[in-house]
Amino acid sequence: MNRAISLAKKGLSWTNPNPLVGAIIVKNGQVIGEGFHHKVGLAHAEIEALNSLKMSAVGATMYVNLEPCVHTDKRTPPCTESIIRSGIKKVICAVLDPNPKVNGLGVKRLKEAEIEVSVGVMEKEARLLNETYFTFHTKKRPFIAIKFASSLDGKIATKEGDSKWITNDSAREFARRLRLNYQAVLVGINTVLKDNPHLGVGSKGGKDPLRIILGSNKKIPFTAQVLRDKNILVEKHMSIEKLLEELYKKGIISVLVEGGSEVLGSFIDAKLVDKIYAFFAPKILGGKDAKTSVGGKGVFNVQEAINLSNVSFKKFDDNFLITGYSII
Repeated sequence: MNRAISLAKKGLSWTNPNPLVGAIIVKNGQVIGEGFHHKVGLAHAEIEALNSLKMSAVGATMYVNLEPCVHTDKRTPPCTESIIRSGIKKVICAVLDPNPKVNGLGVKRLKEAEIEVSVGVMEKEARLLNETYFTFHTKKRPFIAIKFASSLDGKIATKEGDSKWITNDSAREFARRLRLNYQAVLVGINTVLKDNPHLGVGSKGGKDPLRIILGSNKKIPFTAQVLRDKNILVEKHMSIEKLLEELYKKGIISVLVEGGSEVLGSFIDAKLVDKIYAFFAPKILGGKDAKTSVGGKGVFNVQEAINLSNVSFKKFDDNFLITGYSII
């Protein structure tokens, strides 16, 4: 199962809105086939593994990190039927698929075909791998992560608006690579006008996320980097709840919110944040008029603050990153 999860990660950024899935086929103690979901529209992991077989799969066991699909969508047939036809006699999957089109039905279909099914091996790891996918289907909204980089005193720019650069090159490169984990990246119109951001992954081999801009497209200059192609969505100002409702309807399963300060604050105020990436540099900017990393209304007392769980730390020379999940 660990190998299946490792394979699944290779599909990063290309499978959205599908989950990351890897599959291994074992017979007589040997791996005879393996595969992963490469890209939305292409064969699922189970089919990739079956297509790679070195010998007959009759009597073999398949390990897969997510319940095999049982439905036919616009692009791919149900994996359960291919598994049944292959002669595989046992399927071990880490967790049930939260998609209501599948949830438990894949397991049911395999059992009807007299295939032994086991669910729950490395379930925690499998859920973490596809945390955005699970949130989308269970909460009926995109998974929301926010990211900011600031000085130790929480400033993202000086009182004159200078912000380049607070964090070092290594931290900024890591921050760009975070975009590979999300289907979309979101900023406010003021960030576009002030910084002219690229909002891409900045490296070969990765798919740029959808660029979501909050504000009027009439304000965006034609020379703006965000207009370099059609992979952009401009949304008028609306409540965060309404925005996420619209994005859910469009099938956007995850969003990385990068700024600015008021946009970040609006998500915090709405308590619609799942994960936080906070980068810090050992600098003090000071100034009561200097922009803070998170704006918005804020809380009235410390007891109302959003706390983080499962906190982790990462260093980039003298810069560091705190990552955690919000407790609301």
